[in-house]
Amino acid sequence: MKRPRWLRFLGLCVFSVSALASAACATTINHILADPSHYRNRDVRVTGTVVDSYSFADHGAYRIADQTGQLWVVSARGVPRKGARVKVTGTIREGFNLGVLGDRVKWPAAIGTGLVLVESSHKATY
Repeated sequence: MKRPRWLRFLGLCVFSVSALASAACATTINHILADPSHYRNRDVRVTGTVVDSYSFADHGAYRIADQTGQLWVVSARGVPRKGARVKVTGTIREGFNLGVLGDRVKWPAAIGTGLVLVESSHKATY
């Protein structure tokens, strides 16, 4: 049975709007770096490639890059390997404190002194 034309059009409109809405939710790294106070303590979603990765006892940090810049991500769930494409959701923090781990592991200085994304989840594709 063939569907009416208006019903197919309505389905296409719903699909298009949802696709645009999900694309609009992603933030570029440059937007975050250009105006960190706008994103501070807010949840954001960023997509990029892992260019550097450090881990220790299921905790770690990794740096992601998109076409616009690079950003450190701090994780309590393990880290993806270098070269992986990731979608990361988390909260932007400035001057992040690594706590006890910061004293025991030689982390890059930028993690403890600069802007980081504290991840709540990530999805990696290799």
